Amino acid sequence: MSQDTHAPAVADDAALVARAKGGDFAAFEELVSRHEGRVYSIAMNILRQRQDAEDATQTVFLNALEHLEGFREEAAFATWITRVAVNTALKALRKRKGLSTVPLDGGRETETGEIRHPDYIAEWRGDPAKLVAQRDLKRILDEAIEALPERHRLVFVLRDVEGLSVREAAEALGISEANVKVRLLRARLALREALTQAFGDPARRLAPDHSGTDHATAAEELLRLYENPARGRTR
Repeated sequence: MSQDTHAPAVADDAALVARAKGGDFAAFEELVSRHEGRVYSIAMNILRQRQDAEDATQTVFLNALEHLEGFREEAAFATWITRVAVNTALKALRKRKGLSTVPLDGGRETETGEIRHPDYIAEWRGDPAKLVAQRDLKRILDEAIEALPERHRLVFVLRDVEGLSVREAAEALGISEANVKVRLLRARLALREALTQAFGDPARRLAPDHSGTDHATAAEELLRLYENPARGRTR
């Protein structure tokens, strides 16, 4: 008697959505299990407080369950729930600040807007791959991200931390794609300068160069390694 050694295929999100729409609550619970980590991460990065992020995550999935019938599946469920998460977190942020809207479009920025050149440029004291392992790195980068203007921080979080596309970030924040690009550039420049101030060698400081030459490759590499630590590991 032969035995079927093939495990049943794992249902994809679309199949789970179809089952959930048909009243299968276990299918919806599976969708929650798959996506709650991403939803919490988005909420935490926007709200910066654990209790608020937990409350927002719960609200996201309650709203998703309530409006699941209206989900037309023109986009993937992951994309849809990400947009719900962003909008829910921004709504919570507005409520916390006592605002009807978060002033994300204040001071419209365009692709031709002036970009401030970094004031602090220096060669680094160590290899970025080794700096990733330092205990203080997360604290320094978290503080630098927290210090960004809110409109820049939110774009950085959505694009570089959560991986949304330019279009998705623009739609979630209600701003133009051009504004997303410029705000992301300004956020990255500010973070690069903060990292260089922390890890640069004052004895090897360079004069600011406005010719377009890039002296911040070490900071860029550190940001990339921080986002993907596996790149800096040695076996």
